[in-house]
Amino acid sequence: MSPRKELPDYTVGDDGLQRCWWCGDDQQYIEYHDREWGKPVADDQQLYEKMCLEGFQAGLSWITILRKRNAFRSAFRDFKIESVAKFSSTIVDKMLLDAKIVRHRGKIESAINNAQRALELQDEFGSLAHFFWQFEPAKHKYLDHRKEMKAHRPESTALSKELKKRGWSFVGPTTCYSLMQAMGMVNDHLRECHRWKVIEQMRSEFARP
Repeated sequence: MSPRKELPDYTVGDDGLQRCWWCGDDQQYIEYHDREWGKPVADDQQLYEKMCLEGFQAGLSWITILRKRNAFRSAFRDFKIESVAKFSSTIVDKMLLDAKIVRHRGKIESAINNAQRALELQDEFGSLAHFFWQFEPAKHKYLDHRKEMKAHRPESTALSKELKKRGWSFVGPTTCYSLMQAMGMVNDHLRECHRWKVIEQMRSEFARP
């Protein structure tokens, strides 16, 4: 999800539910908003997938990536970290011919590199989840995103610096904050959104790695 300068109010769907403005009336976007965004995640494969897709999203809209997600999963073998880490240059060349995904050599090679770095983090910390959740803000201040929506936070900047130091790429502070939002490390649903209380409850019951 990309920040915008002028933010509209929350939206009300045909089902009468109030939602964050950014999912609009696109059904696929609404389903992502209602079923996934902000839900706490501790599964390494899911976290790696989210980080990869956030990296591919750089310079594009999230809905573009969302519509291609199944194709990405097919191309990247469901984002199994050990499998992607072994991708060869021949596989990269083949992927560059696949119009169903984003054909950007740098981003594809970054996903492979990051899989290799992810394995190193798993060896060191036991899991990606344990590493990532260390950067959860101690106290997340609620923001009215109709008036203010920052692209990053100090914690996402710190995460970005640590990942880059460990050799990861396409992991800038904005990308890292998008990951933190998507994986439920923060709850950035609007207070008026029907998912805000649901996510708050999930976060309160979630066992941090």
